[in-house]
This record gives sequence, C-alpha cells and structure tokens, in this order.
Amino acid sequence: MIVRLTFLALVAVGLLAAVHGLSLSGPKSATTGRRAFLGSLGTAAAVLAVKPGIGLADSNLPSAGAGAPAFELPNSRGDGMTSLQELTKTGKWTVLYFYPGAFTSGCTLEARGFQRDLEEYRKLNAQIVGVSVDPVEKNAQFCSEEKLDFYMLSDRGGMVSKKYGSALSIPGFGTFSNRQTYIIDPNGNLRWIFTDVESRIARHSSEVLEKLGELEKTA
Repeated sequence: MIVRLTFLALVAVGLLAAVHGLSLSGPKSATTGRRAFLGSLGTAAAVLAVKPGIGLADSNLPSAGAGAPAFELPNSRGDGMTSLQELTKTGKWTVLYFYPGAFTSGCTLEARGFQRDLEEYRKLNAQIVGVSVDPVEKNAQFCSEEKLDFYMLSDRGGMVSKKYGSALSIPGFGTFSNRQTYIIDPNGNLRWIFTDVESRIARHSSEVLEKLGELEKTA
C-alpha cells in the first residue's frame, strides 16, 4: 500500500509539471512539461521495482531461454521497418533496450552510456537497438543530436512493449515503455532480462557488457 501511494505521489508530481509546462507559452514549454512527467514516471517505476509483487509494468515478462517475441517496427534511420528476424539474420547478439522517452535526462544518460561502450559491444559481435513509444521523427532527432551510432524503433501504442512485459499504462497519458533491457542471441532466443535499470542507469551499459560476455562464453 505504501509503495502504491509513493507511485501515485511521484506520478502526481510529474502530472503537475506536465500541466505547468503545457500552460506556459510555446511548444518548448510543453515539451519540458512532458519530459518532467516521464522523469517522474521512471522514478516511480524504479520504486516499484524493489517490490516484485507490485507494479504497473506488465508482469507477463517473456521467459529467458525462450524465443524472443517477434516484432516489426519503423526505425529512426528513415529506411522503413526493422524486424526481429532481420536483426537475428545479421548473426549478431542484440541488446534491445526499452526507454520511456527521448530527450529526458535518464534516457539521454542511458543512450550515452551505450554509445560510449559501442566499440566494446562490436567486439562482442553485438548490436544496440532502442525502443520507445516516441514517433519516428523524434527518435531520429534524438539519435542525430546525441550523435548515436545505433538506432531506435518506434512502438506507437506500446504493443511490442506489452509483448516484452515492458509497458506502463497511465490513464490520460497512454502507454509508455518501462526502462528494461533484453539480451537476444543470434538464434532469436531471449537470454537475459534487466528489469531494475532505473536505479542503475549510469552503470547499466557496463553491466550489460559484463553479462553479454558471460553469456557468449557459455553459448
């Protein structure tokens, strides 16, 4: 009960920030409000993550060791759709990470961590792909401004996020992707799931690299 009240309080803070941003003049203020809401949403998700039985993220996580849920989503590169099948056809491991919203502080920090370590991922024959409910144009702008050498997929409506147990549905605001990361092997099997990412963003990429190395040694 206490954890649920904490979640509601944090979301309320985000809602107030979003409404305040929307009430100010100009689209930039509205964007700032939405980012504040998403930031509070991520913090709330982190609080709930410490209580396994309580949370708004879909509890139907796919099983590690089973085939990863199939998907096909528009990518930020501007060349159409990207599917799980296309990713596995490369013969590479895939680090598929879900995030709430481009340009928010947590998502920016997380993306920069993956970019910083990108060469290490390449040495491990791995590719990075992000997923959020943001539109293609916003993801493309995010990749461009942050100079990211990997791309994002646009999961409008959150259907793929739901398949991966990574959807957060907020009445009045829709569905967002919770901050979770999945390691998929070249055969399309889901090998590892990181659910407690929000509280470990700064070191998340390093932890993914470490786990990826362990998994490849036993593959």
